Amino acid sequence: MHQPLDVDSTALEAAGIAIALVRQVPSPLKSLADQVVRSGSSVPANLSEGHGRFGKDRKYHYRIAYGSAKEVDTFLRLLIEADAINKGKAKTAIELFDRVRAMT
Repeated sequence: MHQPLDVDSTALEAAGIAIALVRQVPSPLKSLADQVVRSGSSVPANLSEGHGRFGKDRKYHYRIAYGSAKEVDTFLRLLIEADAINKGKAKTAIELFDRVRAMT
């Protein structure tokens, strides 16, 4: 059985914050909120899947996690600029996703 990685817990925390932030996003911005949910949840999911794989397959999932972490960062920044989410909590999530990218 694999031991949990630090990156897994960081990704789960970041995704949890991001998903909670977008639950009440106004209707015109729902597509951005949906993207936060998809890309945010993709980060820990791909890290977890990659952790159970080997070689090129492992690297592939880690690259997907990295890209999704970058993508959710962009959507959170857009929602901050639209004044649709809490800036402080969003910045916390952004910093955590940045740590995830550094670890991957």
